[in-house]
Amino acid sequence: MARTAPVDELDPSLLSAEQVERYLRRHGLTASKGRSQNHLVDGRVLEEIVDLAAPEAGRRILEIGAGLGILTSALIDRGANVTAVEIDPRLVGHLRSRFAEVGEGGLRLVEANVLDVPISDLVEPPYDVVANLPYHITSPVMHRLLGEEPRPERFVLMVQREVAERIAAAPGAMSYLSVFVQYHADVRVSRIVPPTAFEPAPAVHSAVLVGETRPRRLSAGDEERLWRIAQAGFRERRKMLHNVLPRQLPQVGRERFEAALASTGIDANRRPQTLSVEEWIALADAVGSLD
Repeated sequence: MARTAPVDELDPSLLSAEQVERYLRRHGLTASKGRSQNHLVDGRVLEEIVDLAAPEAGRRILEIGAGLGILTSALIDRGANVTAVEIDPRLVGHLRSRFAEVGEGGLRLVEANVLDVPISDLVEPPYDVVANLPYHITSPVMHRLLGEEPRPERFVLMVQREVAERIAAAPGAMSYLSVFVQYHADVRVSRIVPPTAFEPAPAVHSAVLVGETRPRRLSAGDEERLWRIAQAGFRERRKMLHNVLPRQLPQVGRERFEAALASTGIDANRRPQTLSVEEWIALADAVGSLD
């Protein structure tokens, strides 16, 4: 049974840029560019996101940047128990009114910057994350979601296309963000979404990023060493490993880095973006202490 308000002015089957524009005017709302507010207006994309999330009845879902509640409503209608985080007080007030008739457990609305609140204060595990993510906070949100416990079991995120493709990149086009996210999760780009799917339309294409979180493979101390070495490498991502690593971590010394590269079979002339997650893990293990 649907748990949204009896009359939904933003019916997914009728979504369009014109409908959302009229809705914003009717309720005295405007999209904030500074907060990356671009409201999804393509019902087919919305349906695909919810299908990818595939929430079972009662499944806990964290939504970051609820906006007008378009995705929120679709998730609730599938039976999910949604914790929706929204920083804009105007939209929070609107959401409280729009979802006033949602039954207990269907929606918990939190007015906050998600980066200022521990995930453990927002949602209990097990949970998933489904969100049209504000693009300017994608990287810090990914670090918060995957670097801290409790981590989501699954995530379905609308993000900027360039960022999604960087996160899911193969060795040869890796970045520090790629290594970090792929260490924690198996990720893929499900589909590319054009600017016309939003109101107002952004200047860039977007993409739906899907991830399945993996069990942690390293201890906290070994993870910290991995991230320090990977960060050092990507500070000069176009330089060869045998040059950049000793320069960025001089306390380790060139000889230890060269020995570690040799023992792992990693060519010292390779560049950071060519290494896989597994190679970074092996290299960090071979280097040992960074003191």
